[in-house]
Amino acid sequence: MPELVTTTAGPAEAPEARLAAIVRANDIRGRVPEQFDTALARRLGGAFAAFFREDDPGTTELIVGRDMRLSGAQLAEAFCAGARSAGLDVVDLGLASTDMLYFASGCFGAPGVVFTASHNPADDNGIKACRAGARPLSGDRGLARVRELALAAPPKLLPSEGGHRRVDLLDAFADHVRSFVAAARLAPLRVVADVANGMGALVVPAVFAGLPPALELLYEELDGSFPNHPPDPLQGANLADLRERVREVGTDVGLAFDGDADRVFFVDETARPLSGSVVAALLATAVLRRRPGALILYNAACSRVVPEAVAEAGGRSLRTRVGHSLIKQQMAETGAAFAGEHSGHYYFAENHNSDSGVLAAVALLEEVSRAGVPLSELRRPYDRYAASGEVNFTVDDPAAVTEALAQRYRRHRQDRLDGLTVDCGDWWFNLRPSNTEPLLRLNLEAATPADCDRYLASLRAKIQSCS
Repeated sequence: MPELVTTTAGPAEAPEARLAAIVRANDIRGRVPEQFDTALARRLGGAFAAFFREDDPGTTELIVGRDMRLSGAQLAEAFCAGARSAGLDVVDLGLASTDMLYFASGCFGAPGVVFTASHNPADDNGIKACRAGARPLSGDRGLARVRELALAAPPKLLPSEGGHRRVDLLDAFADHVRSFVAAARLAPLRVVADVANGMGALVVPAVFAGLPPALELLYEELDGSFPNHPPDPLQGANLADLRERVREVGTDVGLAFDGDADRVFFVDETARPLSGSVVAALLATAVLRRRPGALILYNAACSRVVPEAVAEAGGRSLRTRVGHSLIKQQMAETGAAFAGEHSGHYYFAENHNSDSGVLAAVALLEEVSRAGVPLSELRRPYDRYAASGEVNFTVDDPAAVTEALAQRYRRHRQDRLDGLTVDCGDWWFNLRPSNTEPLLRLNLEAATPADCDRYLASLRAKIQSCS
């Protein structure tokens, strides 16, 4: 790969503009090298080191991992140099999924970062970060300060540069995930996992080794160019190969992971996908079997089936904003046992309140094994509503469009917990700006597929007329 250089052709490429563009609410993401290059990575390494020392003066180590993106090795190396120049020792995980980073942070009691752009295109890269113990770090709880420090003068060098050591935690992480299920109760299910040339290719086989389910992988070569399809299983088109393979071989369960493997989507034995909300309801029910009466969190775009299922299982539920940093913080504050997002993130209290795609996968396989019925039958009680899925709109002024929609539906119950949610009785919708892309994201739910299609067409026309 050619050297990543800092571009200096004009004011738009100055650090101030680039940092403003890539430092977002929950993480850092940008195009390489136009927005994010080795010079900026080194600057951010020093800034994160300074921030974590401000946050906890006793901090001596920073954990660093990276996914398989082509720019990852160079960016991570530059970042580590910046962190070491500011006096922190680097614990280098090498190739790691995002949930491995959270596990490492919990094990070592140290803050950490992983270089990843999750499901974004191959030319993007970024950083997800956490405080010691995998505690969240987001825009209003740290990232804004990191940006300030990155723009300030280079940190004062300590008497000696920080050290560097390589640590391999894959086996320990696999053991940790397997500890969440009773292996003896897992049935010998046939499972196919589309890892999309992403980090699932590293962690999924390690976790499944020695477990009863028989695992087949699709696109198991680590390749940050994503030669087969984008690593975004939220988009139905990217499930096509998995669904075809499920039909071909008569698989019991299909799994689809995103690029950094912190998200997973499921396909039943009929090749029909499960929504993130249905999976959240299933997993919440399982958690409540172990922890009766526990609190379950779900985000503002989740189906009504999630709080309904929680209540039916004797639990309590709380609706939250979308975003992993916000949800982890709320889990810590409320003592919630589990949280689910419609986008395929599932969080477990015993996993440092963090999300893990492969942990959710084995937990659902345990539910299928326990029930002794096909996934298509297990899901049936939770398929109560018809949903649009996430529909994205590119608009010039997201705030103005949102306000215009709020006025058009002013006679209906509304809330602004996260974007705009409008409850129209037998149907509802949530419209919110993306945290990671310049889009408005719409989720709509109705009683029947015909109703859903009708309301979606009407709402689509209204959004386009307001744009």
